[in-house]
Amino acid sequence: MLIFSEQQKAFLNRLGVPANRIAVIPNGVDPDRYAPGPSDFKAECEARMLFVYQGRLAPEKNVEALLRAWYQAEMPVGCKLALMGGGPLEATLKLSYSSDPNVLWLGFVGSPARRLEILRAADVFVLPSLVEGLSLSLLEAMACGVACMATDVGADGEALAEAGLVLDPHEAVSQLRTLLPVLATYPEMTQLLGMKARQRVLERYTLHQNISTLEQVYASIAGARQVALPVL
Repeated sequence: MLIFSEQQKAFLNRLGVPANRIAVIPNGVDPDRYAPGPSDFKAECEARMLFVYQGRLAPEKNVEALLRAWYQAEMPVGCKLALMGGGPLEATLKLSYSSDPNVLWLGFVGSPARRLEILRAADVFVLPSLVEGLSLSLLEAMACGVACMATDVGADGEALAEAGLVLDPHEAVSQLRTLLPVLATYPEMTQLLGMKARQRVLERYTLHQNISTLEQVYASIAGARQVALPVL
């Protein structure tokens, strides 16, 4: 059984699944491609500080919690929130939250180069999901050296432990309402969190590590099957 995190492994162990039947293989990203770099997007949208969400606008992503917190928080002048993605809740959310000119509805961004440009411009990445496995969008933002906040669902909280801000999915609105202005006021904090996030990816979540671990698992399975074959 392949899973994303040690937390999931411990849960399965408690359910009675033997440890030797579980392999922890987190998602991975290419840290050479997803890396800090130049971007004109912040100047393009005239932002002093840029907060970014990337993902579907769907119920399980809990984007409304982020929007409610943004509207309730007292954000400093020049802060903008870019929502990168579309989905079934897009029209509904726009009806309720499109009045703020500092919220940028980018819709689905099909170009990988454009998505990378936006991530590189971001100061803070926010993922308020109610359900996740291990978010590739989160890992991409971390690899780009962006300060990250995500809810403790799936393996996202484990990925961000001591390398970002981990939110309670049931308290996301109140926590974001407090944290968004703090990060906007203290850019040195976001820079430190961004460095920690990239270092965490380099240590645990590279695509090379993902592939190498998967190859080792398949090799061990193949070896076990060869040993089990009867001698004719």
